[in-house]
Amino acid sequence: MELLIRDFYDRDTVTVARDLLGKCLVRVLEDGTHLVCRITETEAYVGRMDKACHAYGHKRTPRTETLFAPPGTAYIYLIYGMYHCLNFVTEPEGEPSAVLIRGAEAVTNGDIIAENRFGCKMAEMTAYQRKNFLNGPGKLCRGLDLTRAQNGLDLTAPDSGLYVCDGPAPGHIQVGKRIGIDYAQEAADFPWRFWTEV
Repeated sequence: MELLIRDFYDRDTVTVARDLLGKCLVRVLEDGTHLVCRITETEAYVGRMDKACHAYGHKRTPRTETLFAPPGTAYIYLIYGMYHCLNFVTEPEGEPSAVLIRGAEAVTNGDIIAENRFGCKMAEMTAYQRKNFLNGPGKLCRGLDLTRAQNGLDLTAPDSGLYVCDGPAPGHIQVGKRIGIDYAQEAADFPWRFWTEV
């Protein structure tokens, strides 16, 4: 699989969010095991004008510092004190924008991902568990064992332990409003969520 280079991320955030569908997210564990998922859902966040973005108006805090890093950097934060969310920094360095990875499907070592999520192998999952396997940012991070410890990793470096490879483009892409950002005034209606059927 061909590794996505920095130029892929150094573009318009909404375009990157759409183009990430179908790409393969690779998580390398400490023992060298590769967990691979195909990205099925994304959301774009653009700091300079998006009230839903943590760095709206170029707000710089210890939490948002990673958003100002070079494109192709992993931005991982904690919400509700319990769920981690994986984002890919986009656009030129210093321009705080990112794509939230909302959902994926397991491709390689799904049993390990299932053990991380539910403590069982994929074949042992209930219908409810299969439906809700990796269909949310917190679920995805738990399945791939991603935490704040991986915040700031270079996604363009194959030895970083977290990177993205090219994959087949999905046949049909759906577009809609982002989830859980009703507070963001006009930004709540931006059609910056993209997804494809698993």
